Amino acid sequence: MRITLLLSVFLGAPLAVFASGDAHDPVHDLLMHIGLTILVATIVAYLGNLAKQPLILAYLAAGALIGPNFGFGLIKSEKDISTISELGLVLLLFMIGMEIDLKKIKASGKSLIVTGVTQFAICAGLGIMFFQLIGFALGGGKYDAFYLAIACGISSTAIVVKLLYGKFELDTLAGRFTLGTLVFQDIWAIVILGVQPNLADPQILQILLSFAKAGALVAVSMALSKYVLPTLFSRIAKIPEMTLLMSVGWCFAVCAAALAMGLSIEMGALIAGVSISTFPYNLDVVAKITTLRDFFVTIFFVSLGMKIPNPIAQASLVGIAFIAAMFVILTRFLSIYPVLFSLKNGNRVSILTSLNLSNISEFSLVIAALGLAAGHISADILSIIIFTFVITSIFAPYMIKYNQQLQPRVTRFFEMFGLRDKKKYVEPSEEELQKDVALLGFFKVASSFVTDAVETTGKNSLKDKIVVVDFNQTVHAKLKSLGIPAVYGDIGHIDTLHHVGLHHTKVAISTIPDTILVGTSNTKLIKQIEEIAPHAKIIVTAENPQTALKMYEDGADYVFLPRQLASSHLTPIVRDMLVIADEEDKSAAAKARRKKAQARLDKLREDAIAELKERHEIIN
Repeated sequence: MRITLLLSVFLGAPLAVFASGDAHDPVHDLLMHIGLTILVATIVAYLGNLAKQPLILAYLAAGALIGPNFGFGLIKSEKDISTISELGLVLLLFMIGMEIDLKKIKASGKSLIVTGVTQFAICAGLGIMFFQLIGFALGGGKYDAFYLAIACGISSTAIVVKLLYGKFELDTLAGRFTLGTLVFQDIWAIVILGVQPNLADPQILQILLSFAKAGALVAVSMALSKYVLPTLFSRIAKIPEMTLLMSVGWCFAVCAAALAMGLSIEMGALIAGVSISTFPYNLDVVAKITTLRDFFVTIFFVSLGMKIPNPIAQASLVGIAFIAAMFVILTRFLSIYPVLFSLKNGNRVSILTSLNLSNISEFSLVIAALGLAAGHISADILSIIIFTFVITSIFAPYMIKYNQQLQPRVTRFFEMFGLRDKKKYVEPSEEELQKDVALLGFFKVASSFVTDAVETTGKNSLKDKIVVVDFNQTVHAKLKSLGIPAVYGDIGHIDTLHHVGLHHTKVAISTIPDTILVGTSNTKLIKQIEEIAPHAKIIVTAENPQTALKMYEDGADYVFLPRQLASSHLTPIVRDMLVIADEEDKSAAAKARRKKAQARLDKLREDAIAELKERHEIIN
């Protein structure tokens, strides 16, 4: 409360000055309006953060408060609004383009590629039929159903990635499918931007010409990014300001080229971002441009919020937006679940991916805003899309936060219609499950443990002593090919541990930290293992010393602390490197120490490289 009061006092005075400004100079007016936009956005974003709502919603609310349609009407000039929006839009699309990693798409599996290609097409097709059915026009110069369908087919990269990152689920199988589908949606958006200028006169030749121009611009941009830009950036890389200016300059240069070719500036910004995403200096560029991006993104979404009509005066539009929001959730399941499930990814992954993507994108607002500017749709259609975005953005944090709890309930519903997981292998027999070592959960550390077990031969091999319990069926197929039995199940349920034959186990291991475990914890696993197999030795994973000590108190025989083990491994290596670097001591003993340290380091490096070349991890 005290912080809120201080913030109000600190920002209140300049806010009053901006709001009461009586200047008539257009440049001065624009600066005043930008200042007002940022100040109000700061206040509303702070309040939104206290309420744990996405910042994008706060920015839209700030725009509604100061815009001309309802609220206080502090900004009335549509010209200023469009000027502010254009700058924000270009930078936003540039950054979205930088998130599209073409190499990752190429390396993706069949499930991701098929889902990414079909999801948007299915959603858009269903959307056109649905919105025409409820009375929205398509044809005769009206494109309402088309824009509503397109808007409902794209999910929010900003919201989804942020929420999954916070839950440590980006690197799970469902997380990778979610992120990959978002990338494909961005590519579909590029296609829409290419078609959009010719929508009023959809001649095949003109559309093909637009695609040819876009293809040429992409090819030239990629070529420059590969052969010219690296040299330019390498010469200025030591000057942070120049790196930032070069990046933004590249963005606007491609935008200018797009405009000269008859393409949209927005499409040019996307292409500029995509070409930079393949650039060797990509991470550095992203880091330096993020602050500038955040500033302009704030302005863009606040200015978009200024266009929201009064929901009280337009109650019917809000009602339609609620219907559209329910349609978005339904079509995510209709477009994603059947594809992933038919490709044998199981109910769990198929449902989680559908839940994660049940919202619409800030990109939908961009496409709709361009449609309004082109005269394709009315302000009411843009308002419906904005309201739908707001509604799904309120639902999204809760659907993703509780996706693990929602998934079993949705699974039970689908199983009522016979949609049960298709086993890709025969469940191991009871005799096969009676192993000495039980790996409870299977992720990166467990993958490395199993890899070592498989590659070690002779009497020290653990390969024939391991059983794995996990609900990732893709992993099960790989384990089976290595001759290691795996059971599909949730390690958080004690019935699963009974079924796996844990009472025969001599060593039970959990290599997954609590921040990634779903529906259970390492402490809970200790108690369950002690109940089922009191004779078994227990190895669990902790993320800090305090938690590790508590786990020892609870009965763990060994607590795996990754950061401590990493430090123990790195410390002698760093010491040897310091000995090698110390060339001031010219004595024979010092030279001998340096020689031995260099020999140890060379041997360690050679062994590491040789091992990595031969290593084949189950989870990379």
